[in-house]
Amino acid sequence: MAKVSFPYGLSLLFMSVVPGAWRRTAAGAGLLSSDGAVAPTIFAEMSAAAARTGAINLGQGFPDEDGPAEVLEAARAAIANGANQYPPGRGIPDLLSAISEHQRRFYGLQVDPEREIIVTAGATEALTATLLALIDGADDEVVVFEPYYDSYAAAAALAGATLRTVPLRAPDFQPDLEQLAAAVTDRTRIILINDPHNPTGAVFRREVLAEIVRLAEKHDAIIVTDEVYEHLAFHAPHTPIATLPGAAARTLTISSAGKTFSATGWKIGWVHGPADLITAVLTVKQYLTYVNGSPFQPAIAVGLRLDDSFFDGAAAVLARKHEILGAGLRAAGFDVLAPEGGYFTVADATALGGADAAAFCRALPDRAGVVAIPLTAFVSDVRRGEYSGLIRFAACKRVEVLEEAVSRLAVLRS
Repeated sequence: MAKVSFPYGLSLLFMSVVPGAWRRTAAGAGLLSSDGAVAPTIFAEMSAAAARTGAINLGQGFPDEDGPAEVLEAARAAIANGANQYPPGRGIPDLLSAISEHQRRFYGLQVDPEREIIVTAGATEALTATLLALIDGADDEVVVFEPYYDSYAAAAALAGATLRTVPLRAPDFQPDLEQLAAAVTDRTRIILINDPHNPTGAVFRREVLAEIVRLAEKHDAIIVTDEVYEHLAFHAPHTPIATLPGAAARTLTISSAGKTFSATGWKIGWVHGPADLITAVLTVKQYLTYVNGSPFQPAIAVGLRLDDSFFDGAAAVLARKHEILGAGLRAAGFDVLAPEGGYFTVADATALGGADAAAFCRALPDRAGVVAIPLTAFVSDVRRGEYSGLIRFAACKRVEVLEEAVSRLAVLRS
């Protein structure tokens, strides 16, 4: 069993309120520009471009449709019935039970709702609290798959860890197992995976998951898995890595309600795993948001208990949206790398003069009235050249919005 220790991460949490310490930590995470100002992200830049030009924003991954009526009504009822004050620190008991039931129902996982689950302010807080809790110091390493969701590097830096990356290369975005084995060493504290994967849309093959478990056991590492797109895998049911032999005792599983129920603004997430690891995470989490989303917690409990038809339908609807987007991108001259799950489609713009994807994306709002994000926003500086022509488009929009977007993109072919 991987050891549980968290004083260094906890000390960094308190250091972060000190301006000098915050600046050193933030600079290491790439959060500050060279002049010490907060560095703007490509996401903020592209959203501002959408507002300035009236472009359709396929850059950020948020739906433009509400989730199931039962879930929305449950939130309204909770507010009306007074669920407006602090909930319990671990989460309201009904949601903890619903998460446990969900994991058993879909995956056969047995999770103690009282000791092995924490409700968090979305998956991002779950991830940050986990790394702050479990990183011992600068000698610890966090292995991630690259491209990676941008908060992974920031959270690792805030926790004082060294980030080591394993590339996922087009067209299938699966890791090379030899490169993975070389990256995981006795200094590896955490192997962090995102499956289905943002931004590539890949779903990790069984042999990849098995190798992660083998390496974690060999090097006594903790597996942290971000599974927010778990119900949005298109070709086969999602396989949590915690279901593999030997994995559950060293795995912290993170998910959230935002993607599944089209409620990204509610920020209701959770993390579950062995009780001692969860206690360590809770020790940090209580000094971040403390608690959150009191009226949304009972609503998400309702959502997690919806019929299978809802979950099957959510994946099918999103897969159809990807088909519409992919067909339009191909018609516009992009080379499309069809996703296996999640919100995003990756396309290669090289044939359209987009070998520099960042420059292509900056010109796209004025040129075609559409916003997208270069994949280089999700990679380290040393690997930018390997992903230079690739662009991420969000498919989680209304069908008519996607149809209008691909109609606008047709101008690129002319």
